[in-house]
Amino acid sequence: MPKSKRDKKVSLTQSAKKGLELKQNLLEELWKCVDTYKYLFIFSVANMRNSKLKDIQNAWKHSGMFFGKNKVMMVALGRSPSDEYKDNLPQVSKKLRVQEEVNEWFTKYTEMDFARAGNKATFTMSLDPRLLEQFPDSMEPQLRQLGLPTTLRRGVVTLLSDYKMCKEGDMLTPEQACVLKLFGYEMAEFKVTIK
Repeated sequence: MPKSKRDKKVSLTQSAKKGLELKQNLLEELWKCVDTYKYLFIFSVANMRNSKLKDIQNAWKHSGMFFGKNKVMMVALGRSPSDEYKDNLPQVSKKLRVQEEVNEWFTKYTEMDFARAGNKATFTMSLDPRLLEQFPDSMEPQLRQLGLPTTLRRGVVTLLSDYKMCKEGDMLTPEQACVLKLFGYEMAEFKVTIK
């Protein structure tokens, strides 16, 4: 059957692109902070979670924290001595000296969170046959779909046989990560490493 000429897809999105203006604002803010603050730190984040990162930003409100593409940051700080904003900024990663207070705070700061698919299991976890009263009866099909040998007995979700959730050192599958989250086992460690 031929396509109808009247039936055309029209996208109704109104999102504006974040272009040059956003990058320029980031550059100006970064330059202002370079003038204001004495120290500059570069860090990386392991097991990135927005909520945990917001906690860190609230704890360090008195300072400036920037997240952006490496290329934009390089332009802001200068790629070569000819276009640097201040002296020695292009070599910031080589010349970086960490202030002890900041380094100590970030090395101590770790928070546990639920692991995602692809993370390594930090411990072996298995379940014995038992009643799973923490789950409503409507969740039994979802648990079965995740691979748990479950059934409903008198309106209560019941685990029929032993179930091995994960083995230490193995990569977690999406199903295993979901089961661990449902049972409340946290394996991922959120931390920030100063470079």
